[in-house]
Amino acid sequence: MTRHDQTGADLDLWDQVTRTYFTERLGAIPTTDTEDARQHQRTAPGVDLYVDPVCPYTWVVACWLREVAQHRDLDVRYHVMSLLMLNEGRDDSYSRQLDASTGPSRVATAVVTHHGGEAFRTWHGAFGNLIFDHWRYPTPAEYRDAAAVALSETGLPATLADAADTTEYDEALRRSHNEGTRPVGIDGGTPVVHIDGTAFFGPVLNAVPRGDDALRLFDGVRLLAGCPDFYELKRTRSTPPDVSYRPMEGKAPR
Repeated sequence: MTRHDQTGADLDLWDQVTRTYFTERLGAIPTTDTEDARQHQRTAPGVDLYVDPVCPYTWVVACWLREVAQHRDLDVRYHVMSLLMLNEGRDDSYSRQLDASTGPSRVATAVVTHHGGEAFRTWHGAFGNLIFDHWRYPTPAEYRDAAAVALSETGLPATLADAADTTEYDEALRRSHNEGTRPVGIDGGTPVVHIDGTAFFGPVLNAVPRGDDALRLFDGVRLLAGCPDFYELKRTRSTPPDVSYRPMEGKAPR
């Protein structure tokens, strides 16, 4: 944990409690705002987006970044995360439903393993166009069908769909998941975005900003990412997300 100028028993207790909590919840202490991290922000601009393909809020953020990329030289790198792994240890109706929806993240991991992050980006676009044509709770069968159709549309081997029903790629999925979520800490969710080397849970968007709105939001998020003492803005969502998105003709590809 970052040590401030203060010293004494109170700060020692803070460090002890938070280290124990992070270790128990994450298995590691999250990265902190060191000078090395700030130097990384200055020399390695870019966005790392961590995606569970079934998450509508991650889909909205992916579409927002596609909007931004129409106007900015933006390097967006796609990685896989898992809502199931994110909610391990919970025992409620939501977490139990995730068992039936983990197939697409396994297929995504197989795509990354054998064909790389750019193939995953393309597959995710095709998958999202099928699943997020409107907001709903897709069935496991819909997820399976969409994963298979997206493989076909993007020219990837149909056999990768078999990954949905096996644990073969779970170790690689967990590695990618941990790389994305550990720097955020124990308060994370989806989407997870690393921008200029700073990791956030969010932004959580209820619809895809377009044009100048998309650019203003990106500039604002990047500004916050550059402030080492910024941690949180939040308000409660009141409506389901508007997931429908189609780029303007001739603009951003999938």
